[in-house]
Amino acid sequence: MHGDLGIVREKDLFLGLSNSGETEELTNLLPAIRDIGCKIIAFTGNTNSSLARQSDIVINVGVKKEACPLGLAPTTSTTAMLAMGDALAVALIVRKKFKASDFQKYHPGGSLGRRLAMDVSAIMLTGDSIPVVTEQIDIKEAIGVLNRINLGTVLVVDRDNTLTGILTDGDIRRLVLSGASFENVPIKTVMTGDPLTVHPDSPVYDALNIMEQHEITTLPVTAAGKKLCGILHLHDILGKGAFRFNGK
Repeated sequence: MHGDLGIVREKDLFLGLSNSGETEELTNLLPAIRDIGCKIIAFTGNTNSSLARQSDIVINVGVKKEACPLGLAPTTSTTAMLAMGDALAVALIVRKKFKASDFQKYHPGGSLGRRLAMDVSAIMLTGDSIPVVTEQIDIKEAIGVLNRINLGTVLVVDRDNTLTGILTDGDIRRLVLSGASFENVPIKTVMTGDPLTVHPDSPVYDALNIMEQHEITTLPVTAAGKKLCGILHLHDILGKGAFRFNGK
């Protein structure tokens, strides 16, 4: 009220948070906000309050009672505000098509920001940590590898280590539901050919965008000629469990 209103513009959205809707420092501000001409959205537990009456959109975050044993200190109500704010943020992520690359751009600090800025080669699994089989084996052997490494995926290569296909948990489930026998079934008849891949020199946020777009959790890493050199799992990007460099 003493000069900072200069940051407010007509095209802005003003978000007012008050459980009672009668917070004095907020209600005193609202007439000036309306004079500037920007829209007002209220988070309040009182839809008949001063804040609600002066708002263009009212989101009711009212609670039956506070967790405070005296019923006085804001406890449950502040949690409700937080939850609604998170919901609004997530809705905006979807509406604005905000991507992992945008996150890395605006949030370069912290563990996730650092991961997204790395090349895929820094966090991909390599060597014996790759669930890989050759085209010559049958489906039962492939399931053994799938179960042992437990990434939900088996990668299929030819004799020259060129990636030719991928077998997932979903492929196994569909085979079971079809009623087909597992005896002497070549993996080539069940796998998905020409799978999505990422280059080891690609930034991690590119890999995450591919995973998000196609709703997958693993991504083979291939060099020139589709030569297999690693595999990237969503958990290694987001940091679930131990953070591994090159499988170690």
